Amino acid sequence: MNMNEYQEKAAETAIFPEKEALSYLALGLTGEAGEVANKVKKLIRDGHLDTTSIIDELGDVMWYVAMLCDYFKVDLKYVANMNLYKLNNRKKAGTLGGSGDKR
Repeated sequence: MNMNEYQEKAAETAIFPEKEALSYLALGLTGEAGEVANKVKKLIRDGHLDTTSIIDELGDVMWYVAMLCDYFKVDLKYVANMNLYKLNNRKKAGTLGGSGDKR
């Protein structure tokens, strides 16, 4: 399955109030990313990393990213390609390790 197919199939499972879509999706994304971070935090506390649970949460993160792409009417593949283009330009410029959005 490619990224755009994933986005289309994920949209078939989307249930949320349309008038609150942006807030719902952005908050959901941060919540799921927080769950990934929480699993990593437990590694510090317990010395055990629950990889299966992290992978499950990463899938939830992907769903929210895909639905935000839907909201903004952009393909997930386009966003992924633009991100790689940006990162490759930073690599060429030697600014991968720098800070700030426009480097």
